[in-house]
Amino acid sequence: MSTTTKITKESVIGDVIRDIPGAQDVIKKYFGDGCFTCPGINVEQIVFGASMHNVDPDKIVEEINALSKE
Repeated sequence: MSTTTKITKESVIGDVIRDIPGAQDVIKKYFGDGCFTCPGINVEQIVFGASMHNVDPDKIVEEINALSKE
């Protein structure tokens, strides 16, 4: 995993969780536990999950990208 990985709204949720340490906590914070048992996690993008949970996708992306800078 590269610490220079740039996450976007179009990033697939499952890839983000797998590739970015700490991203699972951010996803859980905004989307809840349901994502982790949903088969869609491997094909759905952050922007889709955000729309399903009425959350600003830019805020999620910003928090996840900040993890790479820590």
